Amino acid sequence: MKIAIPMNEQSIDTDVSPSFGRAPYFLFYNSVTMETYYLDNTAVASQGGAGIRAAQVIADHGVKALITPRCGENAQEVLQKAEVLVYQSVPGTARQNIEAHLSNQLALLQKFHPGFHGHGEK
Repeated sequence: MKIAIPMNEQSIDTDVSPSFGRAPYFLFYNSVTMETYYLDNTAVASQGGAGIRAAQVIADHGVKALITPRCGENAQEVLQKAEVLVYQSVPGTARQNIEAHLSNQLALLQKFHPGFHGHGEK
């Protein structure tokens, strides 16, 4: 299964980004091969709709689980249509969150915030 996590740095041993749509990078982890790779988030510079664009990138990469501290309603719609489950991250590194997910310790994200509509995340 492919897992995605928003990141501020390209290191599995750094904390998960507090932002989904405006995170500078996405970490992709394949739980079968244990391979990781990073992708620049081109949506970060968008005036609006960054979450929707980021969600489409996640879906296009065949991700089945997104681990993030928060996510907007519009992005969630894109992810839901692509059958991507969104899990609530826990404080800590990407590695810690991947391990928690693989041992079924992460809950599905329950609250999705309204979009910021071009005002930037605060």
